[in-house]
Amino acid sequence: MVNTQITLSGVTLDNPVIPASGTFGFGYEFAQWYDINCLGAISVKGTTQEPRFGNPAPRIAETPGGMLNAVGLQNPGIDKVVAEELPKLREVYHKPIIANISGFSLEEYVACCAKADASPLTDLIEVNVSCPNVQHGGLSFGTDPDMVYQVTQAVKAVCKKPVYMKLTPNVTDIASIAKACEAGGADGISLINTLLGMRLDLKRRAPILANTTGGLSGPAVFPVAVRMVWQVYEAVKLPIIGMGGVSSAQDVLELMLAGATAVQVGAANLVNPYACKEIIEALPREMERLGIQSLTEIIGGAH
Repeated sequence: MVNTQITLSGVTLDNPVIPASGTFGFGYEFAQWYDINCLGAISVKGTTQEPRFGNPAPRIAETPGGMLNAVGLQNPGIDKVVAEELPKLREVYHKPIIANISGFSLEEYVACCAKADASPLTDLIEVNVSCPNVQHGGLSFGTDPDMVYQVTQAVKAVCKKPVYMKLTPNVTDIASIAKACEAGGADGISLINTLLGMRLDLKRRAPILANTTGGLSGPAVFPVAVRMVWQVYEAVKLPIIGMGGVSSAQDVLELMLAGATAVQVGAANLVNPYACKEIIEALPREMERLGIQSLTEIIGGAH
């Protein structure tokens, strides 16, 4: 009998498979299709301080091997998420819940993280530093090691629960960003978020997305995710949640060999709502085929 259990900063997961933020709603929506308690954990929809309607449509575009999205962090705001959405999820889900926090200023990150941390229904805090810093000309927090360090240090000061920093891949040196997280006191790292891309409409001779550019996700980005997880594992001593184009049990094992302790599944959920369930069911068979007794033994095993 194989052992699929893993541990993230003291939080035990029955398996390493987690639906990625923004691809699984607030989780309870999927309970109508299957028992979501098979999931290792759930990373809920990205949350900001104020409610956001998001970007104008069209905000989704297909690409070969993936998709572009420019949804724009549509969410009801942190107060409503804590008061209404998390309790609704907890009614049908009894495993770890990861709050995903976004912000457009240092103060917004701190305020949202403090509220998410104070909720008895959250187990981990995932901080998305791919947002543009409105106080510094719109440069993404996650592209500057100094800003990443400041956000990490500030949110750690108000959080008792483990804090995982979610990194953008749109940087030259991902290792330097990861080291800034470690120096700031992060408990772990999540990566990768989406790669910046765009498509053009040939008839209109204009961008397909109303926002012009969007985030590329799906199988096309998987090799980039493997490379960056590998580099971050080499650079820091923090646990890693790997993601980016994961769509099979083999992908989960590959990212774990690269250095991930747990793995998030994103765009695959939008193609097939049973994606996570099917990956979890296939994982023990794939482990047996490859002679893996326990997942903890293969974390970083390719280094």
